[in-house]
Amino acid sequence: MPTIMVKIFEGRSDELKREYAKALTEVSTQVLGCDAGAVDVIFEDVKKSDWATGGVMWSERD
Repeated sequence: MPTIMVKIFEGRSDELKREYAKALTEVSTQVLGCDAGAVDVIFEDVKKSDWATGGVMWSERD
């Protein structure tokens, strides 16, 4: 507890993901009162061609 699923566009660096996972873990321990070792963060990289917002593919917005 908890498991946090993060879906982001592909191409983000490992360092950026590491920093974000650390920040999510810190906030989770503060708000939920759990140990850092209990927080799982799972990143899923998504292609812009597989994501649409408002009916428009992100790959078409570039």
